[in-house]
Amino acid sequence: MEKLSAILILCSIMVISVPAIRGIAEDPKSVEKWFENLTRSKQKLTKLHFYFQDIESGNNITSIQVARAPNNNSTSAAAFSGINVFDNAMTVGPNITSKQLGRAQGLFAASSLGPQSLKESLMVALLRSLVASRDPILDQYREMSVVGGSGEFRLARGIATAKTFSLDTAANNAVVEYHVVVIHC
Repeated sequence: MEKLSAILILCSIMVISVPAIRGIAEDPKSVEKWFENLTRSKQKLTKLHFYFQDIESGNNITSIQVARAPNNNSTSAAAFSGINVFDNAMTVGPNITSKQLGRAQGLFAASSLGPQSLKESLMVALLRSLVASRDPILDQYREMSVVGGSGEFRLARGIATAKTFSLDTAANNAVVEYHVVVIHC
């Protein structure tokens, strides 16, 4: 029953977390027209830099573990088989009180029996681009691919690099710095 509840909660959160703000027409005729103009449009280069505030303890939790293998007694979110769902602030600086740029909403799964690494899938609420890749959290820099986008960032592709800025292992809280470069139409 616990597994079914976790799956239902996870699916509900994924459906609810779809961004509601629209910056570009998304009806079928508009999308078709957009594709017709695609070959004539010039690609743009966009660079982003932000800090991802992942809070798993305290009063303002933004990341919660929704599943873990029954034989895994670790309290770490990065222990193999742990799955977290998050709705984290993206800020200009590493401090939680820095200006907020948007929200990163998604999930990560601890997917390695060896060195800790995370499989991430997230939606950036401000930019609405999907970043999906592996995140080897113990590496100094981690590179993930931008594999798509929507709205103004339709067909975005590029690279996101992440670096752990600070980590509190006792509280399972982290601040992660991201640099994102995407090409889009």
